Amino acid sequence: MTSQTVPPGIPSSDQIRRAPKVLLHDHLDGGLRPATVVDLARESGYTQLPDTDPDKLGLWFREAADSGSLERYLETFSHTVGVMQTRQALVRVARECAQDLAADGVVYAEVRYAPEQHLEGGLSLQEVVEAVDEGFREGERLALAEGHRIRIGALLTAMRHAARALEIAELANAYRDEGVVGFDIAGAEAGYPPTRHLDAFEYLKRENNHFTIHAGEAFGLPSIWQALQWCGADRLGHGVRIIDDIRVREDGTVELGRLASYVRDKRIPLELCPSSNLQTGAAPSYEEHPIGLLRRLHFRATVNTDNRLMSHTSMSREFEHLVEAFGYTLDDMQWFTVNGMKSAFIPFDERLAMINDVIKPGYAALKSEWLFRQTASTSPSAPSEG
Repeated sequence: MTSQTVPPGIPSSDQIRRAPKVLLHDHLDGGLRPATVVDLARESGYTQLPDTDPDKLGLWFREAADSGSLERYLETFSHTVGVMQTRQALVRVARECAQDLAADGVVYAEVRYAPEQHLEGGLSLQEVVEAVDEGFREGERLALAEGHRIRIGALLTAMRHAARALEIAELANAYRDEGVVGFDIAGAEAGYPPTRHLDAFEYLKRENNHFTIHAGEAFGLPSIWQALQWCGADRLGHGVRIIDDIRVREDGTVELGRLASYVRDKRIPLELCPSSNLQTGAAPSYEEHPIGLLRRLHFRATVNTDNRLMSHTSMSREFEHLVEAFGYTLDDMQWFTVNGMKSAFIPFDERLAMINDVIKPGYAALKSEWLFRQTASTSPSAPSEG
């Protein structure tokens, strides 16, 4: 076998599923199992679901998210949040989240949720955080018993149209040693710039804590600039519109604007969510998604799910789409995965151990499968006896 035959080809769906993956942008209320939504609605007396058949309900969530109607898209979250108002419901949803991600090959995940949206049943903010943490830890243990290892950290989200950002930032800081790894703001970008919550970001910086900001999904370059230069975000939630500051000339050469150059030079992580971006109109197709160019230009691009229920997706499905669109190999998958682990909000030594002891060995094993298959297919048959 010559050295030219060694590089692995396009990974199979099974290899993609088994490959170790890192997820930085996933919403807890956007990843429920349809059957769980039905169960929780029945237990809590919630009567607003559009359908109580799990299969039909799952289809409704996908169609509503694909409809192009912001009103219908937001309605999907009213139903998931509506059934997540008790301690038992939060524990179950978090537990199943951990199990589902682990079964999909995710070894590290940061899952975000807004505590302020789960108070209608009488829970306090602290009780919400403790219930979700309990669920994540239960899910980690159950996943391990099923043969899958995963570590999950929580990101506490403040809604940018509300006025509780500082309160949620203080909550994130109070629980930073109990499962919470950082802070986020989410919600409609237009009309609600991140600078409205400067007090929260200034507080977190004084406390040496981490935060990401939803920016550059719908509103464009101004939201990215504010998130970085005014607020000091460690990462950009989505950040896909940085493409607006990159010019591709007719001859194929590329010119980066000053903001794009800054983002690349500073290695600011982009929490890209391809399927979600197609639903919101940030990209017309997987083949035309900016992730292809951002990968080629070596931005700190990461692959994420955003809302697994609404987008009918998983980390494996996201990578399957990208493999089909761009011909990515296991080496490309490893590049995105290492980017994600480098950008996580856990201590450096733990990130390094995950990269060296879990991620790289996992991909090496998958590549060796290809090599042994090639060896077996090209080896001469053993001589028969007699």
